[in-house]
Amino acid sequence: MDQKDRQIITALQENGRLTNQELSEKVNLTPSPCLRRLRSLEETAVIKGYTAIVDEIAYGLPITAFVRIRLERHNEESVRLFERKVQDTDSILDCYMMTGGSDYLLRVLVESLEDYEQFVRSRLHVIDGIAAIETSFAYGTVKRASRFPRVHDRIRS
Repeated sequence: MDQKDRQIITALQENGRLTNQELSEKVNLTPSPCLRRLRSLEETAVIKGYTAIVDEIAYGLPITAFVRIRLERHNEESVRLFERKVQDTDSILDCYMMTGGSDYLLRVLVESLEDYEQFVRSRLHVIDGIAAIETSFAYGTVKRASRFPRVHDRIRS
């Protein structure tokens, strides 16, 4: 991936609805090579898809919870079971494997505190092998970026 590919990605992260003509003008390429590069980025799964960024509150999911999970055991079966349950749970938007005191960090969206309680009781407590659940609630957002930071191309010798 070179700087031109990164320019294409940055432009699409700013506005994923750009036409190829608009994109090519933004990154200073003619339309044909721009489209070839874009298709290559899509085919190699550098660009994994396109989506709309939706306001959680306007959508009706005003509560964001960050849930730290610690597993009792770290064997293959316990990990696979937990990760499969996470994949099958719509309320969990993101799940990260972590270092430190927690094994996983989940980002969960719910309608209310009562819904969060129900989520914990019906979705998390039923998963075998969870040793601890700790929750923090976000009461505001300071920054939420959809654009990656700039990466400097390294000079290769």
